Amino acid sequence: MKPILIKNNVGIPKYKQIISSIEKTIKDGHLKKDEKLPSINKVCLEFGLSRDTVLQAYDELKKRGIIYAILGKGYYIKSTQVSIKQRIFLLFDELNSFKEDLYSSFLENIGDNVQVDIFFHHFNVKVFKKLITDNNGNYTKYIIMPTYLTEAASIIKTLPVEDVYILDQTNEELKSYPAVYQNHRKDIYDALVKGKSKLNKYKKLIMIFPGFREPVGMKEGFEKYCEEFSIDHEVITKFTNRSISLGEVYIIPDDRDLVRVIEASRLQNLELGTDYGIISYNDTPLKKIVGNGITTISTNFDAMGKILAQMILKNKEEQIENKCALILRNSL
Repeated sequence: MKPILIKNNVGIPKYKQIISSIEKTIKDGHLKKDEKLPSINKVCLEFGLSRDTVLQAYDELKKRGIIYAILGKGYYIKSTQVSIKQRIFLLFDELNSFKEDLYSSFLENIGDNVQVDIFFHHFNVKVFKKLITDNNGNYTKYIIMPTYLTEAASIIKTLPVEDVYILDQTNEELKSYPAVYQNHRKDIYDALVKGKSKLNKYKKLIMIFPGFREPVGMKEGFEKYCEEFSIDHEVITKFTNRSISLGEVYIIPDDRDLVRVIEASRLQNLELGTDYGIISYNDTPLKKIVGNGITTISTNFDAMGKILAQMILKNKEEQIENKCALILRNSL
């Protein structure tokens, strides 16, 4: 049985007919894993098609993981799972409880006929580049979390522009890509303004900002608020060998520093929310309980995953700023 059949004057693009033919031949059991497909030249000659038409069909099947190519030899069947209509490359910086919520929400909303492969670059530009380079052309969509990596934009631009989505952080170099992102500078500024009546009873605001993983917008928004309202403030890179003074509020993006501050306060017999304050970044169930409740500035990661899935399913090209909120608890 021929793996490819083309009909004229049926109103269906020829490249789609090639895809459907190969899918049907696989489903009927006439093409099995690692069997070779007709060459591009052979299909062109047999049906009077251009190379671009055949290549478009083969490329789509390759992106979906149904076929693979061996340079100089041709195309072969990689998988008989033709029900998979999209294969998505999802590149995170790291996995934590917030990203896990985002990932779970995305999977829940993306649908059943989609395969999602997740990778991590761990803020390493060499790993970032290798993962993108090695997987270029093997997926229908690429979702990239570029964080602050300086070379991210130039590496991302090697991917098919119509298949890329940016997640969590974006910048001027990436503004042409659809995105669901956090505006960290605006989010922290707006949250501090909202909590100003609580903050007014304290003497000084201190942000613990290591600057390795944290978006620089957090620091910028914090400094903007403090300078605009003439508030005594300080930015430190780590909390070690430091005593907490009465009337200080600590803005803490990293949960490891949150633990260190609470431990230090207990050694000093200080009462959280009275002697000193804490605002943490990114909400978790545990923060509702620790210290009778930790105030947080947090985006909605469930919503981020859902919005991203809807954008891909509807093929929308938008830049959507994910909502962020100040959640007031007893630590402030």
